[in-house]
Amino acid sequence: MSDIPSDIKYASTHEWARLEEDGTVAVGISDHAQSALGDVVYVELPEIGVIVSAGEEAGVVESVKAASDIYAPIRGEVCAINETLEGAPETVNEDPYGDGWFFRVKPDDEADLDDLLDAEQYTQVCEDEEH
Repeated sequence: MSDIPSDIKYASTHEWARLEEDGTVAVGISDHAQSALGDVVYVELPEIGVIVSAGEEAGVVESVKAASDIYAPIRGEVCAINETLEGAPETVNEDPYGDGWFFRVKPDDEADLDDLLDAEQYTQVCEDEEH
C-alpha cells in the first residue's frame, strides 16, 4: 500500500490538503495518485489570486501515461504555487507530500477540511479502486 500520512486530509479524487502554520492549506496529490500516474512530466497550476471551489478543476498533471485533472479539495483563494514544479515536475513523484505540493489556498472556512477524508477513509478508497 502506498504512503498515506495520518496528519493530512484527502479528497476521494486523490488530492491531499494540509493546514499549514500560517493558516493556508497546501494541496498536492497523494502517493497513490502519483504512483498510478507514473513519471510526471508536466504540471499546470492555477494562477495566484484565483478563487477555487471544492471539487473544481484547479490544474492538470501530466505523466508519460496520462493527463489528470487536479481538483481543489476546499474553497479559497490560491495564494501560492510551487514554481519548482515548472522546471522539475518529477518532484511530485519523488516527494508528493513535501516538496511536490502544487498550490496553497487561503481557505474561506477551515471547517471545510472536516468534509475531507482522514487517512483511514482514504486508504479504503484506494483499496476499493484496486478491486
